[in-house]
Amino acid sequence: MDDHGMKLEGTMMEALGMEFVEYRADRVVVRMPVGPKVHQPFGLLHGGASVALAETAASFGTGLNVDLATHSPVGSEITASHVRPVKDGFVVATATVLHKGRTSMVWQIRIETEADRKLVCVSQCRVSIVERRDR
Repeated sequence: MDDHGMKLEGTMMEALGMEFVEYRADRVVVRMPVGPKVHQPFGLLHGGASVALAETAASFGTGLNVDLATHSPVGSEITASHVRPVKDGFVVATATVLHKGRTSMVWQIRIETEADRKLVCVSQCRVSIVERRDR
């Protein structure tokens, strides 16, 4: 559990080696290693791994803006434009909030190579804020 009450152990974030670099209510930065765990069959970063990274950053950011005892962030829509292939190293996702609403938030996510900050993917994610029913 992190200090915001979000479980990271045993999740996709842990399985793919994602690390939170920075997190504030309006900006989240997450890095991920690029290697066999996130490759597609041709040895390049899988687009689905980029989308998972983008949605992780947006969902985590939304979680920083809600009371997690009563509400949960749930990714409800995501788009991604993959710009360049990556074989190895690290990619860094920077999510910035575009809209903060009562029932949803919209985030823009730029994924870049860590070494030279070349654009890899641009994504936009809407995260719904749903009332928890397990109380």
